[in-house]
Amino acid sequence: MGKVIAIANQKGGVGKTTTCVNLAASMAATKRKVLVIDLDPQGNATMASGIDKYQLANTAYELLVDQVPIDQVIERETSGGYDLIAGNGDVTAAEIKLMEVFARETRLRTALAPVRDYYDYIFIDCPPSLNLLTVNAMSAADSVLVPMQCEYFALEGLTALVDTISKLAAVVNADLKIEGILRTMYDHRNRLSNDVSDQLKSHFGDKVYRTVIPRNVRLAEAPSFGQPAMYYDKSSLGAKAYLALAGEILRREELAVDSKESSELII
Repeated sequence: MGKVIAIANQKGGVGKTTTCVNLAASMAATKRKVLVIDLDPQGNATMASGIDKYQLANTAYELLVDQVPIDQVIERETSGGYDLIAGNGDVTAAEIKLMEVFARETRLRTALAPVRDYYDYIFIDCPPSLNLLTVNAMSAADSVLVPMQCEYFALEGLTALVDTISKLAAVVNADLKIEGILRTMYDHRNRLSNDVSDQLKSHFGDKVYRTVIPRNVRLAEAPSFGQPAMYYDKSSLGAKAYLALAGEILRREELAVDSKESSELII
């Protein structure tokens, strides 16, 4: 069964969409089958995947509200080599409509059930707020990847997010956990960045990825060309960083599987 990872942070502008698109493209480049779900009404992940958000027959809205079969919603011709469930302004209306339906918190989890065995990784780009769309993402996910800048207020917001994840786990998804914390827009010359980074590692230990995403103009430029950074400029520091992150996540998965198998042999 594929792994579902929600990419979330209640604070905006921390690199959620950039991480979602570039990590998905990096995983797809390693021959993994990948699906991206754009739950952000801004539709930035959709546009960064080379799909025009204004020319869509079906989006996440139709999947969640009208319960259109997932095969009819998936866009398969993206610039990143992964499949996509697109998002646009219609997704804003989905949150309102979901308030009126039964089992509204689990609509996404139910919709994903037919394809979870097909994909190796499913990444959900969450909106920068705790709303019903984010709750659906958390309900469907196995874990949450948290991108954050190494700034004081971001650190404060992370504490609130961890508390929110714990509360959601108790209500809608008992197995939900933090996949990892990713330092984004990192400038090693900045003393505050280094201090916050040290605090993160002190509090969260190996939950903090060793891979760091640097401030990189190519990462900022790539979406305007409808491409992940690795296809816009594969030699850029940003593209290399996300490839390294994909490798780190895959190694963690392998170690977890080996550890589980060893424990079963001992038992």
